[in-house]
Amino acid sequence: MSPYAAGRRSVHRSVAAGVPLALLAALTVAGTAVGAPSGEARVTGSATLGDIPLGTFSNALLPGTVGDDRGVDLGGIGSDIYPAGRKGEFWTVTDRGPNGQIKVTGEKRRTFPVPGFDPAIVKIRVSGGTVKVLDAIPITTSSGKPVTGLSNQKGRDEAPYSYDAKTPLSYNPNGLDTEGIVRADDGSFWLVDEYGPSLIHVSARGKLLTRYVPKGLGLTGADYRVVEALPAVLLHRKINRGFEGLAQLPGGDLVMAVQSPLSLPDTDAGEASLTTRLLRFSTKKRAVTAEYAYRFDPVNVVDPSEDDTSELKISSVVAVGRDRLLVEERTDKAARLQVVKLTRGADILGDKWDDDTTSPSLEQLDDPAAPGVPVLRKRLVVDLGAVKGVPGKIEGVARVDHDTLALINDNDFGMTDGPEAFDAQGRLVDSGIETTVTYVRLPRGI
Repeated sequence: MSPYAAGRRSVHRSVAAGVPLALLAALTVAGTAVGAPSGEARVTGSATLGDIPLGTFSNALLPGTVGDDRGVDLGGIGSDIYPAGRKGEFWTVTDRGPNGQIKVTGEKRRTFPVPGFDPAIVKIRVSGGTVKVLDAIPITTSSGKPVTGLSNQKGRDEAPYSYDAKTPLSYNPNGLDTEGIVRADDGSFWLVDEYGPSLIHVSARGKLLTRYVPKGLGLTGADYRVVEALPAVLLHRKINRGFEGLAQLPGGDLVMAVQSPLSLPDTDAGEASLTTRLLRFSTKKRAVTAEYAYRFDPVNVVDPSEDDTSELKISSVVAVGRDRLLVEERTDKAARLQVVKLTRGADILGDKWDDDTTSPSLEQLDDPAAPGVPVLRKRLVVDLGAVKGVPGKIEGVARVDHDTLALINDNDFGMTDGPEAFDAQGRLVDSGIETTVTYVRLPRGI
């Protein structure tokens, strides 16, 4: 009997976390070490998560939340990766769950094949070629209910539909599209979300304590505390491109990265822009204390196979010093890691670039430095697209030591877009892309 079939038949819950530990043991896949000339970055190991039925995983955490997982396995935990203290152990986080797009009468509709799925914080161990799930923490509301990954607001977020894009689903103001994750000294977690965009503080057991959103968002009906504490200009975030990267500086401050340039003043301006924003948040003051302009390299520099500027994204930011960050610029096929220093003179918080009536907007400037915008200076650390053995769609980066990074990809739960994503019986036609943790050694460190 395969581990997948066995997982469908038995659930063993741990007393501590309600996690089916026996069931969550991942399949072993041989580790890899890809050779590279001396002096070049190289892959030193790779490990893969095996098949864990999504319904079994979810219902062990919050019983009855998933009635039919449509044959989908646990995936999507590659939204971010953060060291958990012990060698080979990391905290990861899922995004909103399996989702795709299907075009109906010329309109792209956002599908949620498993609408009961609840985003979760997942602790993993990488050992040899295996990724094992050690613990899983569901993200819940103040009353302990699942937040779900469903869209929040009609007219602002994409309308949610069933797996075949035929049946509308209800919006949920509690819903989160979770991305970056860090763990605080008190054991609580900070995460970022793409819908608001928002910064989220979660207890050690997953209860949502506070969701910080842009001023003027007007999110009502949530079963947790919502505070409008972020700059209102963030209301212009591109759909599905809110916050994705999150870093924790040594002093405790957080840095959030807007995944793509804001749609300011309109969609066309955002699609063509190379300028996005980073925000610094004080966990002591519970307020944004600085904002920075970050400039992407041209898309064909990041990914020589791509010519669409709108494919550029920041997916991960990692603290590598008191005020230094490692920033991942990527497309779905390639990524480059840059180091920037957050200087006081580069702060643009509260100036005219936060005023959405400013014309031209920050996003419209071909050369932001010309009118005096203090764009962050950056230095290339490694071009991951040129490192043999690195998978596509890397969304999480963690610093293991001075010379080594751990990378994790987002496999989208094996989902693809289009009506072919599910067979005639409504079961997933898996993409075959696995969740993989890859170690990369940098010859000169960071």
